[in-house]
Amino acid sequence: MPDGARFVELYARPGNAHGLTAGASILQEVRRAHLEPSLRAWDFLSIALAAVVADAATLRRNSPDGWTREISLDLALAEPEAWKPYLSVLTSALRFLTTDIWDIEITTTATVPFKTPTAPATHNADCVALLSGGLDSLIGGIDLVQAGRKPFFVSHTVRGDAAKQEDFATRLGVNEMSIRLNHSTKARSLAGSDETSQRVRSLIFIAYAVLAASTIISPNGGPVDLYINENGFISINPPLTPMRVGSLSTRTAHPRFLGLLQQLLDATGLNVRLINPYRLRTKGQMLAECKNQKLLAELADRSTSCGRFQRYNYRHCGRCLPCQVRRAAFLAWNRPDGTEYVFSDLGRKDNDHSAFDDVRAVAIARLTVEEDGFAYWAGGSLSWVPLSERDAVRVMLKHGILELGELHDHYQVT
Repeated sequence: MPDGARFVELYARPGNAHGLTAGASILQEVRRAHLEPSLRAWDFLSIALAAVVADAATLRRNSPDGWTREISLDLALAEPEAWKPYLSVLTSALRFLTTDIWDIEITTTATVPFKTPTAPATHNADCVALLSGGLDSLIGGIDLVQAGRKPFFVSHTVRGDAAKQEDFATRLGVNEMSIRLNHSTKARSLAGSDETSQRVRSLIFIAYAVLAASTIISPNGGPVDLYINENGFISINPPLTPMRVGSLSTRTAHPRFLGLLQQLLDATGLNVRLINPYRLRTKGQMLAECKNQKLLAELADRSTSCGRFQRYNYRHCGRCLPCQVRRAAFLAWNRPDGTEYVFSDLGRKDNDHSAFDDVRAVAIARLTVEEDGFAYWAGGSLSWVPLSERDAVRVMLKHGILELGELHDHYQVT
């Protein structure tokens, strides 16, 4: 290897490898489910695994500007010639997702150490949906089942969410068509710590779902629908203040990112269609319009939205942006919110509540809209939105700010 390069071993147990590792448990779970994914889908997962390791092992603080990194990947894939012509699309997607400079090459052919099941599982799923344990994915799952679809639910298992993911799938009546995976990454920088931003995680979730989608036979030969159910406000994730530009705001379901991924999937022959049916709806609108209000009311409190859920002993902090969007949505839904929040009273005048960074950012965004107008605040957030949906996205973002404003008014945040 060239000087300074680090070796990443995919699908290897950490104890048996000499470098960074990822993906060992995925082989076991897929085999346990008796699935037989396509070789091309395994390659897509390998790309995502390599990227997530590089993301975690490369510290932003060591870059010249303290954020933007230069990351080079030399990949080994089972079907390298299918991917080489489209590496520019892949790097564009990663650059948009993380705002880093990615350079990717494929120089080696390698096989995935997956043993094909002797009796592959058969199922009647007609689509795939991510089921994270979050409120949006729960609503999306309910709506799919109510519409008569038969979703194959794919989850990323994390401590604190695995049980609710399984319970949600069971309550939706499709637990036999679900799988829960974890990339099992062992990634540390040379400094001995890992990068906390880790914006590539969203790619690995989609790669899991593409793996599952490759096991579904579309009845008409068309693409398999893959649902990434995320409210439009968080999908766009407009910078609340000028300090929150770029990938400081996550871009998991941003239309630009999903559009680039769709180009890559189409070009490489992966027969999957990425769909976010809620890209023009706020979280509050999603709650109000859910097709089974009774079931949603029973399960909504148990869902997870907090970006710091594990840090607070598997409780919602109540003050991060995802928590504020969740709380605002419950108010808009006009239903009781039984969620336990560590920092409940956002109006309390101390550094843990009204003066907390995310709370102040929402207050500043609201004030900017009031004083300078929505167009000034939205700025370049709409520049990456398809022109055909720009007006609808503008309306959705206005509703999102109004929902957050109602939350701040409720707690008298000043």
